[in-house]
Amino acid sequence: MDLTINGVSRSVDVPDGMPLLWVLRDVLGMTGTKFGCGIAQCGACTVHVDGTAVRSCQLPVGAVGARAITTIEGVGQTPAGAKIQKAWLELEVIQCGYCQPGQIMSASALLAANPQPDDAAIDAAMAGNLCRCGTYVRIREGIKHAAQS
Repeated sequence: MDLTINGVSRSVDVPDGMPLLWVLRDVLGMTGTKFGCGIAQCGACTVHVDGTAVRSCQLPVGAVGARAITTIEGVGQTPAGAKIQKAWLELEVIQCGYCQPGQIMSASALLAANPQPDDAAIDAAMAGNLCRCGTYVRIREGIKHAAQS
């Protein structure tokens, strides 16, 4: 099957039911997208499919079809992703960093859809992205900072 990942066509020979996360990590060697819980509850595996944030651990690769996949490795090439990554660095949002690829993917999807999100929109977009270090205040500030730039 052919997939478009970060603007590049990639061909993979995998079962349709294999989760996209394992295609990215194990088959293609793209380890930026993280395994967290495996049940789509923590957000560590978040990628974009046609610009929408989705949990790749529960998304069968066969369900992707011709839709474009963006991972943490490519999100900085998008306007919203570049703003989020810059804000994350400027405000030192990251602590341990394990959840941050998923946080950045959810935040950049939010900013692409809503360039000036209020607190309620941020809460809704980031719900389900867990951070065991508790950097939620810095994440919110990073999103607001990115929205202002």
